[in-house]
Amino acid sequence: MLEKLAKQTAVYGISTIVVRFLSYLLTPYYTRVFGQETYGIVTDVYALIPLALTLLTMGMESSYFRFSAKAEETGGDVEGAKRRLFATTWGVTSLAATLFFLLLALFRNGVASLMGEAYVAHPEYVVWVALIILFDVWGCIPFSRLREQGRAMTFVGLKALNVVLNVALAFAFGAAGLFATEFGVGWVFVANLAASVVTWLAILTTTDRTVPKINWTLLAAVFAYSLPLLVGGLAGTANEFIDRQLIKYLVPEGAMAQLGVYGAITKIAVVMMLFYQMYRLAAEPFFLSNFKKSDFVAMNAAALKYYMMASMVIFLGIALFRDFFALIVGRDFREGIFILPVVLGANVLTGVWLNLSFWYKREERTSLAIVVTGSGLVAMTVFGFWLIPLWGYYGAAWARLASESVMVAVSWWLNRRFFPTPYPWLRIWEYVVAALAVFALCETVTRLAGNMFVGYTFNIVLFVMYGLYLIRRERIDVKAMLRAVLKRG
Repeated sequence: MLEKLAKQTAVYGISTIVVRFLSYLLTPYYTRVFGQETYGIVTDVYALIPLALTLLTMGMESSYFRFSAKAEETGGDVEGAKRRLFATTWGVTSLAATLFFLLLALFRNGVASLMGEAYVAHPEYVVWVALIILFDVWGCIPFSRLREQGRAMTFVGLKALNVVLNVALAFAFGAAGLFATEFGVGWVFVANLAASVVTWLAILTTTDRTVPKINWTLLAAVFAYSLPLLVGGLAGTANEFIDRQLIKYLVPEGAMAQLGVYGAITKIAVVMMLFYQMYRLAAEPFFLSNFKKSDFVAMNAAALKYYMMASMVIFLGIALFRDFFALIVGRDFREGIFILPVVLGANVLTGVWLNLSFWYKREERTSLAIVVTGSGLVAMTVFGFWLIPLWGYYGAAWARLASESVMVAVSWWLNRRFFPTPYPWLRIWEYVVAALAVFALCETVTRLAGNMFVGYTFNIVLFVMYGLYLIRRERIDVKAMLRAVLKRG
């Protein structure tokens, strides 16, 4: 069964990497078109959008997976039950998004004032971004339905359509000189909105003529499951954006410039987040299916180990060669490259507590999500208020790492207390400590050598040795894996 998870992760992974790579072409482009402060607006807005999406989808994605599995378990008219579930979850999220858009459009001037001086001159930015959120939420549940049905290629194809249109329009607007007009960075949002509208129209073709229609009795049961996920999701998403907001409000001078640099450097950690995203897309519906408890426990324990192995390889691959990755962003943004290992470490921990969350979603104890993400939010706030005024965006990176660490610790305690799972912690710690030792040794040698060629040569040798160590330690048959991949291809 883990082979099925690996296969789904690979399908989502390869395609997601291609799609996200196209999307991240905008990072080197925007950091060369805009200055630090202007790119700070892009960073700020795209940190806030996920919070709105989390609020308006209300945890219905996970609920859709769980209640679809329950429909199969119950039997009877499974297709009819799933259709009612789809119509209800789609209906309530669409209604919430519509009301949200109307509120932001009506009170755009007040919202712009709350967001800061950079937005006061352009309250229309609020309306454009609200429209992006509207269409993205309208398409969220149909995308979840594709995942539940295992239609990975359709899912990724539509996501690719969105990204390709967004990137193409952004480059076209830049070539036309629109970014230099008074509307300026607003054209970034126009490009995104156009892509979102086209994607929404395309995904309507996959809904089998189902229309959003709320079954209030069903919604009550679904919402009882999803409400804790909503609260926990809001706290978790707040952890993803609050570091940006704290930079904006706590840095005494040049806050938007620092925000721009921080946003650009976190984008460099794209590979780590790509791996996390492709794993989440495959693992969430997989682990919320109707496995026996013994099978679930064994698979979840093994999955975390292999996730950490892959994460440590990616961590070293980026952290050891970060000067090369710094070329992704414009020259004015490379000053912050030294925070990259900290950002990568935080991203690794995000995947750890994702693994540790599957059991309480499966057992329908979703209120525990509030405990986990709430503790992370508290940690982010405390460390953010402490470190950001002292260190600026460097303090924000460490606050993020502290927040993720706290969430992992709380998730581990809850798992051990309520749903003991035999995670191979000694083996996992062995791989983590070995990776950190490789990183520390490479950093020391590079600094003492004072020669880039010597440093990179040493880094490459130790990076390869770490990979071989993992293969040898786990007794991985690389030839058999390659044959299996070629055979499937």
